[in-house]
Amino acid sequence: MAYAVELPADTDLEFTTNELTGALGDSVTVLPLLVALGATTTVSLPHVLVGFGVFQIVWGVYYGLPLSVEPMKALIGLAIVGTLPDAELAAAGLLAGGVLLTVGQLGLVGRLQRVVGEPVIRGVQLAVALLLLEAAIDLSLDNPPVAVAGLAVVGLLALVGYRGASVLVVLGLGGVVAVATAGAPTPTVPTLAVFPAGPPSISAAALEGTVAQLGMTIGNAAIATALLCGDLYDREISADTLSTSMGITCLAAVPFGGVPMCHGSGGLAGKYAFGARTGGANVLLGVGYLALALVAAGAVLAAFPMAILGVLLVVVALELARAAFEPVADARSLAVVAGVGVVGLAINVGVAFALGTVVFWVLSRQRE
Repeated sequence: MAYAVELPADTDLEFTTNELTGALGDSVTVLPLLVALGATTTVSLPHVLVGFGVFQIVWGVYYGLPLSVEPMKALIGLAIVGTLPDAELAAAGLLAGGVLLTVGQLGLVGRLQRVVGEPVIRGVQLAVALLLLEAAIDLSLDNPPVAVAGLAVVGLLALVGYRGASVLVVLGLGGVVAVATAGAPTPTVPTLAVFPAGPPSISAAALEGTVAQLGMTIGNAAIATALLCGDLYDREISADTLSTSMGITCLAAVPFGGVPMCHGSGGLAGKYAFGARTGGANVLLGVGYLALALVAAGAVLAAFPMAILGVLLVVVALELARAAFEPVADARSLAVVAGVGVVGLAINVGVAFALGTVVFWVLSRQRE
């Protein structure tokens, strides 16, 4: 069977200040999870960053859009809390990649998109926004004075029309603090190895984690992201195409020490909020991740003040929440959006997606 993804009509790349600040808008949804993963597991953070760098560039060039490349949050979260050891995380990533590639090629995601209904998809966007806001608060509580200072900088620059520049300023200050705390890093090139943390191991936890992740990925990373591409960039990219590219990413990256990755509406909204309009943002961010991989084995990244990233996550969460509510007009659809968002925050995005689909189907039948 020959696998393919549809070639977008416009693949222009730009390398401007807006593309750079937009690229950093995506990194604030990625770096906190990766730092936590590197600090709590034996996963090689340099190898993980290489995977992110390579596929940021690959999909940015291919799609010509600042498409997000993010960790699969359910699987990474289970790994961080110790439920999913490294070998089982790798197995879950390969399983998820295989499923996403298959359903994308068979056109099943697009069919699901037509069944689910737009309010449910918007609700998934809201759920992700609320989760990002929750993470932002947790990160900010790590150092409230630093968070307050960061918010002041972002707010001041936004008031004078330089919201994108606030990313560079705030992250630059955080970098200075990290270097002052840990010292200048010594660059080290990550070694090329197949399954550097050991061969994958399929377990009940890996299977459960994969099912939970697929519910989130299909709702947020495929369907909601496809919708957001149209909302923000006026580009029609099918959910099946996004599912295929996510499957390729996981199957190619995980064997070489990468972690399960997906696209995501949160990262796409973050890039847009901070100015990115083309795939050039992905190229710039990918180069940045590859450079960071050279020093990630040291203590500098771990010393970066997480409260700074929490401040920037607030901006991303607000942009995504706005995108979730803005096109919704009638009260019934608003109720579905809000309900899916709250359930996603309280329980799980996958559960919210499934329940929202059932509720939307019932409401649709009542209208007939």
